[in-house]
Amino acid sequence: MVKMSSVDALVAQIQGLSGNSSDIHQLHGHLKQSDQFLHAESTRLAPVLAQLDPAKHSLGYLYLLEAVTSVPFTKERANELVVVVARFINACTAKQIRLAPDKFISVCRRFKDQVMLLEAPMRAVAPLLTAIQKLQPSTEHLTTLHADFLLVCLSTKCYKTGLRLLEDNISEVDQPRDFFLYCYYGGMICIGQKHFRKALELLHNVVTAPMSTLSAIAVEAYKKYILVSLIHLGQFTTSFPKYTSSAAQRSLKNYCQPYLELANSYSTGKISELQTFVQMNRDKFVVDTNLGLVKQVVSSMYKRNIQRLTQTYLTLSLQDIANTVQLSSPKEAEMHVLQMIQDGEIYAAINQKDGMVRFLEDPEQYKTCEMIEHVDSSIQRMMALSKKLTAMDEKMSCDPSYVSKAGRERQRFDFDDFDGVPQRFNL
Repeated sequence: MVKMSSVDALVAQIQGLSGNSSDIHQLHGHLKQSDQFLHAESTRLAPVLAQLDPAKHSLGYLYLLEAVTSVPFTKERANELVVVVARFINACTAKQIRLAPDKFISVCRRFKDQVMLLEAPMRAVAPLLTAIQKLQPSTEHLTTLHADFLLVCLSTKCYKTGLRLLEDNISEVDQPRDFFLYCYYGGMICIGQKHFRKALELLHNVVTAPMSTLSAIAVEAYKKYILVSLIHLGQFTTSFPKYTSSAAQRSLKNYCQPYLELANSYSTGKISELQTFVQMNRDKFVVDTNLGLVKQVVSSMYKRNIQRLTQTYLTLSLQDIANTVQLSSPKEAEMHVLQMIQDGEIYAAINQKDGMVRFLEDPEQYKTCEMIEHVDSSIQRMMALSKKLTAMDEKMSCDPSYVSKAGRERQRFDFDDFDGVPQRFNL
């Protein structure tokens, strides 16, 4: 009875102190003090939520809901909580929940676990996207929920919804692991949509990100990076950019030998050798869940070999193309050529009467209104990026911890080894 009176008193405080900013901060102090008590009473708090409005009393509702979801739950109970949490995410006030971001993240992650338990991940897609938008101070900020949302999109194959989030330019990251998972899952979503260029960018970020010890996420990203490079670029280079961490440069290749050998086999241009290698290492690719991508690598070799023919011949028969690139028939060669024309990978015309293919020059003259607008848009984006990088560089140069570290490092090297040290910090 005493405990329920304490709960009723807390509910009264939540209802009375959710009106303005000063009261909200006072309420937040009371909620922090009551947090241990709320978890002790977590099994009795669910009915109390009905007394609160998730829009008006978002902060208090969040503390109670976090306590309610902190205990193990059955499938039946999970089904009830999913509805409650989804309603709260949609109704809550962003300003209030940002006062307790860790609580909000915990509720959302448990919500994701609940829908996974119910084998209904689709129910989490829209609420998690809303949660991210309410938690973010700006679209440039990466939250812990980004990776969870992208994982749900992968589970439901809602790739297009995931792509919407990947359009944001992220420049603020709180936790390195969040960034690793965001880029890894984002790369997988782009692969699912065959946006290989964007996938390469995201996977590259994982591989080259700063790390003191080798990350398992980086290993898996590197495997996919090799495969996507072969599919999209037709080649792969084993050298790392100079800004790659020493941990990655030292150890990454040791965990990806079958993929590096695949790239070597691919570089020969011999489809039969590549197919033999894939068959011999099939089990390894299956264990890594990369067999589908490996099959796309094999298929892309036909395209690369056809592209090489465009550099040598002006006209060629479909039969000759089939023989040269080791396709089974002229009809199969025709299907490959037509698909490559449609995808803009080659410029050619097929004469159906005599089965001849005429290779053409790129028809783009780069002087249409659409192309001018595209170039101008690219220039504007580069200018905005340059401005952003300059601002970040200035902010970092003024950061006391950076200046202190730079000063210590400076003693280990000659003065000439340093580029761009701000003048005001010169001694």
